[in-house]
Amino acid sequence: MIFTETPLQGAFIIDVDLREDERGFFARTFCQREFAEHGLKVDVAQGNLSFNHKAGTLRGMHYQLAPAAETKLVRCTRGAILDVIVDLRPESATYLQHVAVELSEDNRRALYVPELFAHGYQALTDGAEVTYQVGEFYTPGYERGLRHDDPVLGIQWPLPVTVISGKDAAWPLLDPQAVTAREAVAG
Repeated sequence: MIFTETPLQGAFIIDVDLREDERGFFARTFCQREFAEHGLKVDVAQGNLSFNHKAGTLRGMHYQLAPAAETKLVRCTRGAILDVIVDLRPESATYLQHVAVELSEDNRRALYVPELFAHGYQALTDGAEVTYQVGEFYTPGYERGLRHDDPVLGIQWPLPVTVISGKDAAWPLLDPQAVTAREAVAG
């Protein structure tokens, strides 16, 4: 695997290192030892799969608070998505900054999402399928979210949003004064 750290410390793009022959190829997509060597958490509590009928579908921006904060390893296995993460660590130099990465069946890329990062994506193709390895169990009482269109975040989605859940559309906007004081995600 090839690990490339994003501008958000602790978040990595992970490319596969293909071993090709006349049969096709083989590639490792996860290795506890290699992840640990890069300082990444290696626990996997859940494996999740999502399918998106229509291009433009938006899921997110989700995160969980401690003690149920999640890490995620996200990969698009069919079609393509724009995967976006937002740093919510109040002490971080990149607090509230985001990174967007295209994940697709063609590039076979994955994105490692650290704890206290909001995560969401937009399907760029009809029939996009996404797998997640998650480091903590889903715990509804600790779940939080950000609005995909929050002006404080300034995320530029490539397509009009065609489908979004009522819950994701209803997350509150960040308070610019609280953001300045770095209190927006305290609870």
